[in-house]
Amino acid sequence: MTTLAECEARDAADPLARIRQRFALPDGVIYLDGNSLGALPRAAASHLARVVEAEWGEGLVRSWNTAGWYDAPRRVGAKIARLIGAHDDEVLVADSTSVNLYKLLRAVLSADSARHTILTEPGNFPTDLHIAQGIAAVDPRVRVQLAPREAIADAAGPGTIVLLTHVHYRTCDKYDMAAVNRAVKARGGIVVWDLSHSVGAVALDLAADGAELAVGCGYKYLSGGPGAPAFLYVARHLQARLHSPVTGWLGHAAPFAFADDYVAAPGIDRFQSGTPPILGLAALECGVDLMLETDMALLAAKGQALCDLFIEQVDARCPGLELVTPRDRRVRGSHVSYRHPHAYAVMQALIARGVIGDFREPAVIRFGFAPLYTGFADAWRAVEALAQVLATQAWDDPRFAERARVT
Repeated sequence: MTTLAECEARDAADPLARIRQRFALPDGVIYLDGNSLGALPRAAASHLARVVEAEWGEGLVRSWNTAGWYDAPRRVGAKIARLIGAHDDEVLVADSTSVNLYKLLRAVLSADSARHTILTEPGNFPTDLHIAQGIAAVDPRVRVQLAPREAIADAAGPGTIVLLTHVHYRTCDKYDMAAVNRAVKARGGIVVWDLSHSVGAVALDLAADGAELAVGCGYKYLSGGPGAPAFLYVARHLQARLHSPVTGWLGHAAPFAFADDYVAAPGIDRFQSGTPPILGLAALECGVDLMLETDMALLAAKGQALCDLFIEQVDARCPGLELVTPRDRRVRGSHVSYRHPHAYAVMQALIARGVIGDFREPAVIRFGFAPLYTGFADAWRAVEALAQVLATQAWDDPRFAERARVT
């Protein structure tokens, strides 16, 4: 079994270790929840202060032009495109993941009257299911169909939009994106991917994998901050055919002509709607810039090595936990989940010991490994704390009984 000394040696030799110091991580805390909210890039605080004090405070409205505010959704989108294997003009930062998902689903439904079914899996991330159900509730021609993941491709057809989360939020199961895209396309369907638990954690190449539509959030592995704006991806060949259902003024072909009638902008810009959140974009750009300083293949490999180490240590030291995440790194993302009958209280006991993971209903604890700032010694020490919680039944403490609201 791997020792702490060996983990410390791996950290010392890690080419990504230099980037860890560029995040503001509290002393005495092992942070394993970057899959829910990424750590703060140190540059973000000073950058936001400059945006607020100089660009907003002094530049005022002029900063839309002089400070590049107007171009920020496309500029940051082009940077994210480099992380996911897309062209610069295929990614736009805008709104939230939920709103972007609504835009893409409605756009595809409107572009082809023969499409009438949103096909997804039970247990998909709730907001994805809720957005699909909301569309069906107001459009009688649309229905939501559920199928288990192993039957998704076979259930697709010419009238189908397949809605899938690339890495499952609870189990960390990862789809073979290329295989799913091929199979669904062969049956006449189209896939919309949710990359929220993938981008910044696993290697992505949307173009090579034949992906056509995707959304993703900015506050998890990209470290864009709480409530960071999200992004959407539309492959070039679809952009002229799809129209956003949220026809705001910045999606107009000539927004500053202030015309009464809407004319969609060319390309990805038509998926803009309202005024972009400049402070959120500024924070997100800091996280994305850090991500771009490394090689995504190297980063993804480290994430999988951290997961392997964590699973090895739990196997040896933590009886009573049921692994929910695949052992095979080829079919998983960058977090590890376990089932325990007292899962919530176990996690609260861990947090009290300085190890921050999270809990998901009904009885799952998750540990996220953000490779830019999580080390091998972090993973080893986290399991040591977990073993102590289990051995002492520390969950049986009234302080940990009441469930707090978590995101």
